[in-house]
Amino acid sequence: MNTSKQDLILVVDDNPANIKVLFDLLKESCFRVFVAKSGESALEKIEAAPPDLILLDVLMPGMDGFETCHRLKENPKTKDIPVIFMTALAEVADKVKGLKLGAIDYITKPIEHEEALARINVHLELRRTQLRLIQEEKMYSLGQLVAGIAHEINNPVSFIYGNISHAREYVDGLLKLLNIYETVTPHDIPEVQACSKEIDLAFLRQDLPKIISSMEMGASRIMEIVRSLQIFSRSDEAERKAVDVHRGLDSTLMLLSSRLKETADRPAIEVVKEYGQLPVFECYPGPLNQVFMNLLANGIDAIEEKIEGWQDKNPIQASDFIPKITIRTDVNREHASLMIQIADNGAGIPDNIQQKIFEQFFSTKAVGKGTGLGLAIVYQIVAGKHGGTITYQSQVGEGTEFTVTLPLLAAE
Repeated sequence: MNTSKQDLILVVDDNPANIKVLFDLLKESCFRVFVAKSGESALEKIEAAPPDLILLDVLMPGMDGFETCHRLKENPKTKDIPVIFMTALAEVADKVKGLKLGAIDYITKPIEHEEALARINVHLELRRTQLRLIQEEKMYSLGQLVAGIAHEINNPVSFIYGNISHAREYVDGLLKLLNIYETVTPHDIPEVQACSKEIDLAFLRQDLPKIISSMEMGASRIMEIVRSLQIFSRSDEAERKAVDVHRGLDSTLMLLSSRLKETADRPAIEVVKEYGQLPVFECYPGPLNQVFMNLLANGIDAIEEKIEGWQDKNPIQASDFIPKITIRTDVNREHASLMIQIADNGAGIPDNIQQKIFEQFFSTKAVGKGTGLGLAIVYQIVAGKHGGTITYQSQVGEGTEFTVTLPLLAAE
């Protein structure tokens, strides 16, 4: 179970003594650390587990630090990872070369502990701020787009919905008039009989009111979706607002409804709501809805992954499986906090990646199926923006439960 995220630092150095000094220093400062003794090894390890920051020695046999940095910056997956060079070289030309390659700073050997930690912390904080600003800008742009689309759809659909009642009234009037005509007009007029047969008058009488009802139902459904989009985006609300959390959850489920329906490969995903009695909650509505979207979408992905794994091996087990997502909400009066739990009975999170899931750019999804930002965004919104916590429990093959805890009082 993971309750917090520690920054991950890669130390790249061929000198065992230097590695030990840095490893001990960083561990004591509560960083997670892993080590590479060459540039080639560093590139392999970074590909498998991208760190938050790299401490890179310049002078190494084989691929030196400059070449290693050059390759990191050429790779779209690693180009944004901050690199700090470690070197005894004092020449300005060497420092300029490193900075031109994309390094953000230098630490001079022998390493002064307090200075090194200060530089590392500054650049990690800058990186976090940069990622947060990028993500907030993306979310704001997405919110503006969604709100704009919702507004553009809302106008014509409101016009349609508002006129359906009049159309129903007019159709009823015309059918009533038609009944009167049939009562007072001879039935054997050839032109009338031909036209009645051509338009299948008997079927038209039965089906026309049904069509009007279907149109009304469809327009009503579109208006519900538009309202859900507007609730979800909340793009005009940059400050904390008092909102109904359940309404945000329900609007998110509405937007995910197509993914919850039955498909050719699986039955419909059952959604169980165990909502408690929540007070109106002060939060940032748009970002919080983004948390719900990420966690629910991940739950759906995990369920589909589990079923896909069964398709060939055990189709009978797959056919008996009832996919389920459970949402629980409650208030902890003692700690003045609100709790939201989102649990699935999907594939679960493998033990070897559980420590990585809140890291920036970490993803288990195939290329093109995710940004790698989902849970990192969730962590930032919950912890950074709302002063809350996010924890999880997961068992491979059984499912995962995320618990989001948010303080009821606005953080200072």
